[in-house]
Amino acid sequence: MDHENMHSVSVAGVIIDDQGRALLIQRRDNGHWEAPGGILERDEDIVSGLLREVREETGLEVEPVALTGVYKNMPRGIVALVFRCRAVGGQLTENDESRAFRWANADQVRELASEAFAVRVLDAMSMHHAPAIRQHDGTHLLNVTHSYL
Repeated sequence: MDHENMHSVSVAGVIIDDQGRALLIQRRDNGHWEAPGGILERDEDIVSGLLREVREETGLEVEPVALTGVYKNMPRGIVALVFRCRAVGGQLTENDESRAFRWANADQVRELASEAFAVRVLDAMSMHHAPAIRQHDGTHLLNVTHSYL
């Protein structure tokens, strides 16, 4: 297998509260603000991985509502599937991966998160019918004019 051409798949859950705000976590490893999520394990289905990652990073149990975007980090070969979710149980709990939580409106998301991660949350907060499909370099969006199918 050509390891240079391999990809990994990650999932993220954008949890929206009843005020329309999204939950951001502050990652313990780099201090960045993002939606909770992570890399799928090889033997794990997409929804199970989403539920596991969100629970591990937040302490919340969620229900996925809709796939809101597919994003590719071009240099690293990571494809991320992002879902709008609603919390159905649990409570926010700091852990080894998350050191803080914040419920943020769209303007606050833009201020806190890098462009490549803010857009995932903003896409999930909007009510587009088709999932967004975007590429980025880890920080900035690429080919912005071709955002939707």
